[in-house]
Amino acid sequence: MEKIDFKKDFKALYNPPRGAFTFVEVPPIAYLMVDGAGDPNTAPEFQPAIETLYGAAYTLKFSLKKAGIGPEYSLAPLDGLWWCDGIEGFDQNNREIWRWTLMIAQPPHIKKETVDSAVSELVAKGKRGLWERLRLEILDEGLCVQTLYVGPYSDEGPTIAAMHKFVEDEACSLRGRHHEIYMSDPRRTAPEKLRTILRHPVSR
Repeated sequence: MEKIDFKKDFKALYNPPRGAFTFVEVPPIAYLMVDGAGDPNTAPEFQPAIETLYGAAYTLKFSLKKAGIGPEYSLAPLDGLWWCDGIEGFDQNNREIWRWTLMIAQPPHIKKETVDSAVSELVAKGKRGLWERLRLEILDEGLCVQTLYVGPYSDEGPTIAAMHKFVEDEACSLRGRHHEIYMSDPRRTAPEKLRTILRHPVSR
């Protein structure tokens, strides 16, 4: 049985052009998710949310491999959904009102029972995490516009604004939540070289 590799198996989703905007049809995808709120630089729950997701994702992956339950798969990148309650679109300058969902895509054979088992294993080992917030949920975005942005997260604003203008020029409208896919590890990558896919669901 072939190994699942999200970035290779779904190239259209993970390989958008830099400096241009393209439409893509995103199929329903299951994600491990953790919700939170506030400025990611100061919110005390932001880093624990990331650690919770990776702890569960790696435990799932290796537990299934050890049990011989396949297919094997490579870990997908970290994603984030971003929005502000009561505001159409996303206010990039008012970080204190940001709401977010951090998430990691999962292959189809991952079920809620599998996730519950992995969490029980982590808790039994004394691993700390936001386990009560962790959930498995299918995100069905459908038609989206996306681009590859390279640079610091704090400088995404002009690219996001240009993407929104592109959507308007194409006689489309934004819907749903701003979506980012983090293709680089910020711990090992200089800010000016960070690669982030910027995505937003649209309606024609």
